[in-house]
Amino acid sequence: MLIRRPDDVHWSEITPESQYWTRREWLRAAGFGAAAMVLPVRPPAGPPFRQDDLKPNSYEDITSYNNFYEFGTGKEDPKANAGSLRTRPWTVKVEGEVKRAGSFDVDGLFRGLSPVERVYRFRCVEAWSMVVPWNGYLLADLIRRLEPTSRAKFVEFTTLFDPQQMPGQRRAVLDWPYVEGLRMDEAMHPLTLLVTGIYGKPIPNQNGAPVRLIAPWKYGFKGVKSIVRIRFLETQPKTAWNLAAPQEYGFYANVNPAVDHPRWSQRTERRLGKLTRQATLPFNGYADQVAGLYAGMDLRANY
Repeated sequence: MLIRRPDDVHWSEITPESQYWTRREWLRAAGFGAAAMVLPVRPPAGPPFRQDDLKPNSYEDITSYNNFYEFGTGKEDPKANAGSLRTRPWTVKVEGEVKRAGSFDVDGLFRGLSPVERVYRFRCVEAWSMVVPWNGYLLADLIRRLEPTSRAKFVEFTTLFDPQQMPGQRRAVLDWPYVEGLRMDEAMHPLTLLVTGIYGKPIPNQNGAPVRLIAPWKYGFKGVKSIVRIRFLETQPKTAWNLAAPQEYGFYANVNPAVDHPRWSQRTERRLGKLTRQATLPFNGYADQVAGLYAGMDLRANY
């Protein structure tokens, strides 16, 4: 994983996609010093985890093969149908166990926070993966600004519910609106982002515009998109896929090759654009950074 967190960076200063990840750029990025660091990853038995494995997929890959059931259940449906989504003006409500509750314009919500640019492995529960250069903000920075109370133990995120703009919501595929959540320590972890861009460009509608969640050690369905509400709770929130199929989709959703989905194995994955499969990494390759969050937990029971 590459982390670049300058004090100030404008989207226009970010390298275009066509030049973004040559081998030379990777080596240069790895040597940024204080502005970047490559965190260690401990691979399981199987094909080694190499820096080259973090070469991002193309912008076309990332924006044309998506899970976003609000726009259809096929992987190509979101790109085809998401043009109807109006992302400005956009309001995010902050509620619950928090001192600075209120309704915020999405751009004002992040004003004054330092943007970050990160390349993360993205692992979908259906055993495919991609690597995405995300742009956004540390969720922890926003949480500190909002000042949750001591009773806040979880953070819940809710997607827009508007069947006129989101045609997939006209079908009862899930109990709309889509809801996801994190434990507070997960939300405060420095790997967790609220994403507003890809490849230095504003995030496209089909990828969750104008703001979505990324916790890269979890399966993709935790990455709630088009967020309109952030709620701080004392108890664990009820989440969309866990309500729909609790035997298949747990609250934690940590990438775990030792726990198969009831309908397929999670031991291997196929990177989008590649023909060969590779071993799935525990916590999606971020075990050294996040495994301590779950010390003493049975990760088979708490899937």
